[in-house]
Amino acid sequence: MAENDALPTAEQLQDLLLESPGFTEFLLGLTAISASLLGGDTPLLCAITVERETGPATVASSTETARSLDERQYAFDDGPCLTALREQRTVLIRDLQADESWAWYAAAVADEGIRTILAVPIPTDNGSRSALNCYSTQLNTFAPDTVTAIEEHAASLSRILRLAIRVHPSDPYPEHLRSALRSRAVVDSAVALIMVQNRCSHETAVKLLHLASRSSNRRLHDIAEDILYHASDIPVITGGGEK
Repeated sequence: MAENDALPTAEQLQDLLLESPGFTEFLLGLTAISASLLGGDTPLLCAITVERETGPATVASSTETARSLDERQYAFDDGPCLTALREQRTVLIRDLQADESWAWYAAAVADEGIRTILAVPIPTDNGSRSALNCYSTQLNTFAPDTVTAIEEHAASLSRILRLAIRVHPSDPYPEHLRSALRSRAVVDSAVALIMVQNRCSHETAVKLLHLASRSSNRRLHDIAEDILYHASDIPVITGGGEK
């Protein structure tokens, strides 16, 4: 996280919660914000896992690759991110291919090119556990100051995530979004990034996204995907700020 990157304000996180139609959509917004804030020269793949007593773990991710990296751990009911969540401790794998403790997982995700992983618990309550999972295709991504910054970011999400868990009941099918919901979630996540980048309202962010779609003559969903994969493509307010 760069020195000039500020953590999202409590008001911004509250707006995200109020604008999200469900818990999964809210988590998708949080992961999109996390990936945008924490990414440097090499963008991170981020996911948030929440496990409740009433049901299985649910995951929301900044990309489909991050989602797959989390879900492959679910197949074994074990992995670095589930360990961080269940033991509520930071797990850092500096070189996944050389770490004997997670050799089975390294083999399972070898096709994704992931080299290092950082999983940080997000403090929650009410019988739930949560973690922010960060993946990188580069070695030496998580220097001590980077680990500290990500831990601070995870801690900053604690209050709003606890509130979201209280507001939203468990999703009966939390791990698999229907195709229509998935498409909407991509757009919602892009809107969340625009809100943080421009410090603007949800309404203004939606207008910017639609403007970018019209000006480029491309589908809204395609523009949103570009924003999620390339933070530099986020539309920026010019000419005096939010109206």
